[in-house]
Amino acid sequence: MVVSTRGRYALRVMLDLAQMGEGDYIPMKNIAERQGISLKYLERILPALARNHLIEGMHGKGGGYRLCRSPKDYRIGEILRLTEGDFAPVACLEKDKPPCSRSGECRTLPMWKELGRIIEQYFDGITLEDLLKEN
Repeated sequence: MVVSTRGRYALRVMLDLAQMGEGDYIPMKNIAERQGISLKYLERILPALARNHLIEGMHGKGGGYRLCRSPKDYRIGEILRLTEGDFAPVACLEKDKPPCSRSGECRTLPMWKELGRIIEQYFDGITLEDLLKEN
């Protein structure tokens, strides 16, 4: 599994909002400047996070974005699943893919399934709050 730029930037945005504290709306421009991410790229990421109720936005003067919940209530796995899809380590385990014709005789399938489970468990075991404490 390779985490895309979109996934990494989404995590950076979420951490940025968590660092700014709860309550205030943070303008997209400020996030872009602090994180070194273009406004154009953020214009694609932030609305997706808002549509999926990870953040909320407000337009106009005093507007911007903020977290919907406390940093302790956000699992990294939740954010990455939104941006990356599932954590399947091989194509034959991706959601919405037809089963592999060799799955009944594949000796490596159990190994790949276990790796996917471990990856998911790892990311679901980390919160935004955990990452804030590490810095």
